[in-house]
Amino acid sequence: MKLFTLKHGLILIVLVFAIVYLMPTFTNTWPHKKINLGLDLQGGMHLVLEVQNIKAVEAELERTADEIKKELRQANILHQGISRQGNTVLAKLPDQEARSAFERTISKEFSNLKVGTATVVDGAVAFQLRLPDDEMDMIRKMATDQALETIRNRIDEFGVSEPDIRIQGKNRILLQLPGINDPERAKDLIGKTAQLTFQLVDEQASVEAAVKGNLPVGSVLLYENKTDPSTGQTTRIPHVIKKQVLLDGSLLVNARVEFDQFQQPQVGIEFNRKGAHIFDRITGENIKKRLAIILDNTVYSAPVIQDRIAGGKAVITGNFTMNEAKDLAIALRAGSLPAPVEIIEERTVGPTLGADSIRMGMFSMLVGGVLILVFMMIYYRASGLIANLALILNIILIGGGLAAFQATLTLPGIAGIILTIGMAVDANVIIFERIREELRWGKTVSAAVHAGFDRAALTILDANVTTLIAAIVLFQFGTGPIKGFAVTLGLGIVASLFTALILSRSIFDLVLQKKTTSSLSI
Repeated sequence: MKLFTLKHGLILIVLVFAIVYLMPTFTNTWPHKKINLGLDLQGGMHLVLEVQNIKAVEAELERTADEIKKELRQANILHQGISRQGNTVLAKLPDQEARSAFERTISKEFSNLKVGTATVVDGAVAFQLRLPDDEMDMIRKMATDQALETIRNRIDEFGVSEPDIRIQGKNRILLQLPGINDPERAKDLIGKTAQLTFQLVDEQASVEAAVKGNLPVGSVLLYENKTDPSTGQTTRIPHVIKKQVLLDGSLLVNARVEFDQFQQPQVGIEFNRKGAHIFDRITGENIKKRLAIILDNTVYSAPVIQDRIAGGKAVITGNFTMNEAKDLAIALRAGSLPAPVEIIEERTVGPTLGADSIRMGMFSMLVGGVLILVFMMIYYRASGLIANLALILNIILIGGGLAAFQATLTLPGIAGIILTIGMAVDANVIIFERIREELRWGKTVSAAVHAGFDRAALTILDANVTTLIAAIVLFQFGTGPIKGFAVTLGLGIVASLFTALILSRSIFDLVLQKKTTSSLSI
């Protein structure tokens, strides 16, 4: 009989792969990635964000008010003001004729709006228009869902390994970001609304008068922050900007860090075909006028349009540092938040606390493992040594699996490994007791070993597969620590089945091939 078979070769390949993937965790000279550590082990940030989704409702009402104005203008219907008032749109009409035409337009073009009872305000007929409650609830929910995806995209591009991001309640988002070294930068990136707009500068308005509060109708006062590179002093420059948004960031397809002629970082942006067409038209119609590039109500630049700009490309400058330019590009690529978010809970887990968790978790695993190794060696003698070797290889396989699949090891995950150690030994105990029973019945050593493995296999499979199903369910529906526990438990079960039913049996076969006596140390 051959000592080395195909099965032995496959076992050796599995063990080599596990060691190759596990080595980077212990040395920096290996090409693969290390095992990811969770927030509780390597430290990081725990944030709870509240999405101000009422702002999304207000934005929808603002858009509705603008659309109503356009429809009334096209239908030549006079009005004395259409504006948002809280969670409603207030429409003022001069007379009965305008009221009738207004009601017909609303019922035809805005049938989803609820029209309140007409009242008289300053001699005008006024209506309050409301969105249905279910539609408002849908807008709020969509705002929270969209905020979740936008933040997830930003965090993914920021480079956080295995973040935990999920909705909590109706308008809260829970973030756990392990390994964050610059919490303030991460918070700035997460909270940046990133609403990019292109609007014309109102060059007919007096900036001095606007600063004193005398703003022309249809314009708004915004500021540009300019930093003197020699002194580091920041100056706020006021601009009177027309409210009409000519182009916004929803049509962006790319944003990247570039460098100007002085090697200062800037952000180059590129629009899709529709955005490029609009940008081409805007620049062509407004040559020699100033076009402001505005992000989150801050003017970044307001250059004079010298000529029509085709191709849909533009540049945002603003005396950025490299990190600021990178974060702005990330925020623009990931998309703007549909509503502002507010950090309502923040906890930072320091690396010292994480190191303590690792040390205590590894200590408990070491103590439990050593006790099991000693027990198996004393109770099952030489056969116990085979079980101990399988147990050590079991832990190596779990570590290799964590590294290979880039799963995250958490403190509950260490608990899962400790539980797996017990389950792996349990499988060997079942096998060894079956072998002892076969030997008591007078069978030869070889026959007893094969019968012990064959008859114990079904019991071991039954116990481990049912536990594996539970681990899969925990992983699918659990979050955070529960998922971390499920990952190591699932990997441990697979490794236990491999070491108990395949590896241990192969070792016994190799030992029995060389054995000349009729006894077995078990």
